[in-house]
Amino acid sequence: MKLHFWGAAGTVTGSMHLVQFGRQRMLLDCGLYQGRRKEAFERNREIPFDAEGVGAVVLSHAHIDHCGNLPSLVRAGFDGPIYCTSATRDVAARMLLDSAKIQESDVAYVNKRRRRKRQTPFEPLYSRRDVSRTIQCFVPVDYERSFHPLEGVRGAFRDAGHMLGSASVELDIATNGRSTRLVFSGDIGRHDLPILRDPQVPSDAEFIIMESTYGDRLHAERQRTVEILLQVSARTIQNQGKLIIPAFSVGRTQEVVYHLNQLWNEGRLAKLPVYVDSPLAVDATDVYRAHPECYDEQMVDALFDETDKDPLGFRDLRYVRSSSESKKLNELAGPAVIISASGMCEGGRILHHLKHHIEDPATTILFAGYQAPHTLGRKILDGMPEVPILGRRYRVRAEVEKIEGCSAHADREGLIGWARQAQAAGRVRKIFLVHGEPEAASSLAEELAQQLGAQVEIPARGDTFQLG
Repeated sequence: MKLHFWGAAGTVTGSMHLVQFGRQRMLLDCGLYQGRRKEAFERNREIPFDAEGVGAVVLSHAHIDHCGNLPSLVRAGFDGPIYCTSATRDVAARMLLDSAKIQESDVAYVNKRRRRKRQTPFEPLYSRRDVSRTIQCFVPVDYERSFHPLEGVRGAFRDAGHMLGSASVELDIATNGRSTRLVFSGDIGRHDLPILRDPQVPSDAEFIIMESTYGDRLHAERQRTVEILLQVSARTIQNQGKLIIPAFSVGRTQEVVYHLNQLWNEGRLAKLPVYVDSPLAVDATDVYRAHPECYDEQMVDALFDETDKDPLGFRDLRYVRSSSESKKLNELAGPAVIISASGMCEGGRILHHLKHHIEDPATTILFAGYQAPHTLGRKILDGMPEVPILGRRYRVRAEVEKIEGCSAHADREGLIGWARQAQAAGRVRKIFLVHGEPEAASSLAEELAQQLGAQVEIPARGDTFQLG
């Protein structure tokens, strides 16, 4: 059996790992690589293996860096099943349609300028038609239930606690007369995360493909997140400005809203209109409401105990779906909070809000999630004085803040704890660290080797390993 690492190897985004045994091939995730625009487009466009030769895909969860390039895989000839949890299917369907729509919209906007300059127009990576074909391939499977993606393979999903429907994957693969258990962690969540259950640890793992996003750091206390939200909200009112929060439509948006909802119910949040400006976030919130099987006890209690029975809504909160209403937000008088996608500021409505407000000193831009290198969000967070937005350059005069406590990823201690439990519950022979920048992966590898005596590899893109 061989493992081929084609994404999220030496970097955080673009999760894509190919498992080959005999003549069969199975793909774990197929996400979008996010980084420098030209490099990202070229890498996402070219599937680095024979798509028609892949028999099945097993999808850990619906974040765009894990599922976002599935339509390119289908476009390249894949027509097999895509296994995932039912919540992941529902979220991913909306994520992918939104991704295609944003690509088409952004390309149309940029092409207006290119045509005026007599430059060759761009094409989107994939279309909504490609997404429709992809959605038809989804095969939902409940947590803890066995499924058989290919002959000689038994799989099962365990709750990863990272986002709605997220899973770690157990795969028992029969080769050469014996069965080998390969575990793919997906993205590992945090304990005591609002809304979701705590992550489960798969058992009897021999080989583990494990994420390492925060392998070199610890998260701030969650209470600090709430205090920063209060502080920046107060500053927004005082400055009569706007609080712009770039947030992933699925997961991060709902968590920020959950915290604001708590503050509002406690009477600590001053009267301040809050807008969630993302059709996908509106849809995703509806999906959250439709999947209580993923909730933790605190979320279940809130459904019964709150006056409005809605932990994802309060009186001053408005969900914005139409583009016309979105445009009106940039004409608002007085202070307001605008939560909009994408989380790394690489596309979507957040670009238009930044374009209108980034040069205003009364504005605060609050980052609530990881920003990959070379993305617009990372450039702003790193303090670049001038940044490109939709083909033009803008001075960064807004205040820039970040909150660490909203991360849905386990931190260094959480990752080590997860690996320790997996080792205690199995016979781990080797751990492959993916989905992390080099410094984070190297730091975690050293700790896993020192504390657990684990054999650890940090694959680069294109690396192949023989298991056995």
